[in-house]
Amino acid sequence: MTRGLPLIITRPEPGNAATVARAAALGLDARAMPLFAARTLPWTPPAADDYDVLLLTSAQAVRLAGAQLAALAALPVYAVGDATAAAAARAGLTVARIGEADAQSLLDVMASGKIARILWLCGHDRSAFDPRGMTLQPLPCYTVAPVDPPSDWSGLIAAPAVLLAHSTRAARRIAALAGPSRAHLALVAISPAVAAAAGAGWAERTASEQPTDAGMLALAAALCHKGEK
Repeated sequence: MTRGLPLIITRPEPGNAATVARAAALGLDARAMPLFAARTLPWTPPAADDYDVLLLTSAQAVRLAGAQLAALAALPVYAVGDATAAAAARAGLTVARIGEADAQSLLDVMASGKIARILWLCGHDRSAFDPRGMTLQPLPCYTVAPVDPPSDWSGLIAAPAVLLAHSTRAARRIAALAGPSRAHLALVAISPAVAAAAGAGWAERTASEQPTDAGMLALAAALCHKGEK
């Protein structure tokens, strides 16, 4: 039986369903409330020989890249997170290294090796990173656009609840939709930078030490049950 405050999951599909399933397995009252939807952008793969590695920071890039991704199969993949690495492997790519923290940390590791030219298959809206002297070429293959909140969004956030923010854009949108009267809501972010983007005024605002669902859900579970007391 589920217990505690509702846990509102705002990331786009298919990640939303995966997080809902993980939260439900922990006995949490998980609610799917996607605030964004991802779609493919037209893109043309460059010559793989022009690059040393392929950087993947999101499983969405693999899922939405389409058949063109096969043209880059010769490049070793540096992936951020297990989910991205698993998606790359399922697509027939060779994963050379998995970054357990964020993209900047992975780039720092890459800079210590013999890597000069990086092709970054990414989304249209992306973070800025320091390539540490390497060439980092972004190639957008998808975009994530805001969508209207589900019909029961307003009712859910009117009462105490816990929200998950998986990105800086999500944190800002959650904050905007919640408005200034959010002292009854708690927010769990995937990183300190994402938590900062959500601003102040929450009942509690915390960030996972590792940018993973597992880390976020551990914090969320504590907050959901804390609110129950």
